[in-house]
Amino acid sequence: MSNVSLIHEDPHILVLDKPEGLLAVPGKGPDKQDCLSTRAQARWPDALVVHRLDMATSGLVVMARGIEAQRLLSLAFEERRVHKRYTAVVSGELTNPQPDNGWNTIDLPLMADWPHRPMQKVDREQGKPSITRWRIATQPSAPGTTRLELEPVTGRTHQLRVHLQALGHPMVGDALYAAPDQLAMADRLLLHAHWLSLPHPLHGQTIEFHSPCPF
Repeated sequence: MSNVSLIHEDPHILVLDKPEGLLAVPGKGPDKQDCLSTRAQARWPDALVVHRLDMATSGLVVMARGIEAQRLLSLAFEERRVHKRYTAVVSGELTNPQPDNGWNTIDLPLMADWPHRPMQKVDREQGKPSITRWRIATQPSAPGTTRLELEPVTGRTHQLRVHLQALGHPMVGDALYAAPDQLAMADRLLLHAHWLSLPHPLHGQTIEFHSPCPF
């Protein structure tokens, strides 16, 4: 699978580490057929998509093996029994108002920004409920930036990126939501899915996976 890393393999699930710049699922057009799911299915023909990451985001993706595992994992996502955490570097210096670096909550409804697709936007009247938790990451960040740990409670398109932009701290290297100088600070979007926790579809026990942050 070239630059895709296999984190875990068993008869029911695969956990893969997607590089930035690779689509999670096929896009429209013949030039957008190379993607994580296609590469996985070439090696594991029973691999099925359960969720996805933005093309610009790297990190952990789980795939089901077979229809029944897909059904159980999809249900776990719907019932919010799957938990994901991301590392992000945002522009500006953000301080945590919570004691002991506790979790903060961003609660801003989101919807598609139709004239500017694929962009999303905050819309307090028509948007779908969208919740993100954040705190300062333990690793240091460069001057003028802040390294964060993010935990999406809901799973809207571009949710983490739009929520941080709405706070006034767009992600470094974000081609859609950052200002030109913030985009130029990195050669990629600084967003990585580093931790994943889910109930295994066979026995229901919670299993966890980690991926070191590449930036």
